[in-house]
Amino acid sequence: MRGAVVTGAGRGVGKLVAKMLVQRGYTVLVTDVDEATATATAAEIGAAARVLDVRDHEAVEAARDDIVARAGRLDVWVNNAGVLVTGPAWEQDAATRRLMIEVNTLGTINGTVAAIEAMRGHGGGHVVNIVSLAGITAVAGEAVYAASKHAAIGFSLSTLADLRMAGVRDVDISCICPDGIWTPMLYDKLDDPSAALSFSGTLLQPADIAAAVARVLDRPRPVVTVPKWRGALARFGDVFPRFGLRAIPLMVAQGRRNQRRSAR
Repeated sequence: MRGAVVTGAGRGVGKLVAKMLVQRGYTVLVTDVDEATATATAAEIGAAARVLDVRDHEAVEAARDDIVARAGRLDVWVNNAGVLVTGPAWEQDAATRRLMIEVNTLGTINGTVAAIEAMRGHGGGHVVNIVSLAGITAVAGEAVYAASKHAAIGFSLSTLADLRMAGVRDVDISCICPDGIWTPMLYDKLDDPSAALSFSGTLLQPADIAAAVARVLDRPRPVVTVPKWRGALARFGDVFPRFGLRAIPLMVAQGRRNQRRSAR
């Protein structure tokens, strides 16, 4: 049997990724900080469930050991759990800033490290980290969130480099960097001007991200942006930050228009 773990899988993107893995024949462990949603999703898609706070490394290791006990091995680990709180960093309290950094960055680190320990020397595997285009370029209104996602990409690529330097070729790490996704987390931001950039493109559906994960499992790549054109724009803004910063007000204005249309 092949084993897989998906964090933050009680709903939204994580739920559809877990469902896709079940359909591909994996024994899947659905994890979420909300035990009720994890249990309900697992029952619906034919998976196992476990409550998990990704900030707790020992709990993450326990989830890893759980899937190894169930499936005999760990083949795929998807770090999907994430938190988004919008607004300038100076308007957020210390607890809010810490929450985003710990869930989005430390949670990704905890899951990746735990997975590598199970995969390395045991047939290999693939770690897929759901990041964001906010991990590539400047995002007004989401500074701390962007910082957490930049860190997640930096960690992922550097750890992949360490694996290759150590001669490990059968463990892959991929970062999926999507634009705004129409999930309950984003729906709650329809009236939030600080979230406008997330609405400035064509909103993705959770199924789009599940499909991207499926493609990267078939053809491993270090970084995948969804959609590609927004990824190219984000990368251009990163390489030429003066251009990117000047373009942000125009994109924010477009995002506000899209928010108003979506709220109707």
